[in-house]
Amino acid sequence: MSTLKERITDDMKAAMRAKDTARLGTIRLLLAACKQKEMDERVELDDAMVIALVDKLIKQRKDSVTAYEQANRPELAAVEAAEIAVLSAYLPARMGADEVAAAVQAIVAEVGAKGPGDMGKVMGAVKSQLAGKADMALVSAAVKAALSN
Repeated sequence: MSTLKERITDDMKAAMRAKDTARLGTIRLLLAACKQKEMDERVELDDAMVIALVDKLIKQRKDSVTAYEQANRPELAAVEAAEIAVLSAYLPARMGADEVAAAVQAIVAEVGAKGPGDMGKVMGAVKSQLAGKADMALVSAAVKAALSN
């Protein structure tokens, strides 16, 4: 079974052959970010680390889309949205809102959190269990809702 990084490299080669410049640019950007992280931390990235990096890049793109839309620059927002679509292909299937809420409720009970003051403790446990499986903004909202009850 090949790693996610190998799949990304293969996709880059396919995009080169197909002369798909937009997709190729985004994949090269992702591979450059992977190489940069490997160099900075002197580690070989595993699939979980690559997924975390893809998540980070998607979050940056989403922030850019919001900024471009506020600045009335739809053409730049469209470019960022296209990059999000390419990067999203490398993420595993995400948990739905109901699944996230159920998982958060279980973790809150497991940790024994009582109120909003325990949010940091709960988020630490949640991040370790749901990282890469769920959108962390959705997870954060679910934790806030669970602790406010």
